[in-house]
Amino acid sequence: MDFQDKTLTCVDCGKEFTWTASEQKFYADKGFDNAPKRCPEDRAAKKARMNGDRGGGPRESFEIVCAECGKTDTVPFKPRGDRPVYCREHFKNHRGQ
Repeated sequence: MDFQDKTLTCVDCGKEFTWTASEQKFYADKGFDNAPKRCPEDRAAKKARMNGDRGGGPRESFEIVCAECGKTDTVPFKPRGDRPVYCREHFKNHRGQ
């Protein structure tokens, strides 16, 4: 597919911005059908607001030792100690069990 730069208008601020061919290819590769409605600055501002709604700040990580392989990894929750915790690789194998 041949992509070409497009000029779009932001729904928030009304400013025109360029949706580059490489961004269009990225969207197509991810399976996204719609063009962005907001300029990059307003997209970043909205993302920051949305992250702020989750409690703000960076996500906290906790170091664990995988119950299967003994490898050290991090998880986005504080383990309680009553269940095994797995590294990213082995978590996929135990998901849903």
